[in-house]
Amino acid sequence: MKLTFLLVTSLFFSISFGQLKTITNKTTYPFWISVPENESTEKQPILIFLHGKSLSGTDLNRVKRYGVLRAMERGRKIPAIVVAPQLAKGSWDPDKVLEILVHVKENYNVDASRIYVCGMSLGGYGTLHFAGKHADKITAAVAICGGGNISDACKLGSIPLWIQHGDKDYIVPISESQKVVNSIRKCNKKANLTFTVIKGGNHSSVENIFHQDAMYNWLFEQKRE
Repeated sequence: MKLTFLLVTSLFFSISFGQLKTITNKTTYPFWISVPENESTEKQPILIFLHGKSLSGTDLNRVKRYGVLRAMERGRKIPAIVVAPQLAKGSWDPDKVLEILVHVKENYNVDASRIYVCGMSLGGYGTLHFAGKHADKITAAVAICGGGNISDACKLGSIPLWIQHGDKDYIVPISESQKVVNSIRKCNKKANLTFTVIKGGNHSSVENIFHQDAMYNWLFEQKRE
């Protein structure tokens, strides 16, 4: 029975993660990439995941501890080229994230009208900083329990954006998301902006978002004309 379980487990991971590999020394941030099997014949959307502070470092395996890669490890199939870089220290640099996006677009069969970014905690800040500086390069973004620059509000209001935050988050207070939301709405009352307050959600429990359909369904419905 134990041998059978091991064989089934091995088969599952070979099917799910046969296309998952690391890219190093090509861009400033090293990253994981997962490429759908039909990428060579069909253009694919890109989903970039930016991790939080606790996953920073020089061991890329840390990036699998939560978020999109963790969801994939648990069996979620994502119909996109999934990119998950690692930050060594400090904060996410939007230009270095863009460097990865450019590399992927140059080397894979990418649908440029469907480029998505999501992140949690420090990665939520990174998502809004990236979208705030390079809104013209992406289609839509989801920022979870993070924050952003109010000076980026008008650019952030130019793309579909979903900001989520738990009301019991004592590490990054919900006011960090709220002030960005208020600034976007002040700049553009018609912005395609959704702000979800997760009742009872704390800084770690909101990771469950990556294991549910809602975020992925919403992202992949967005398309840049």
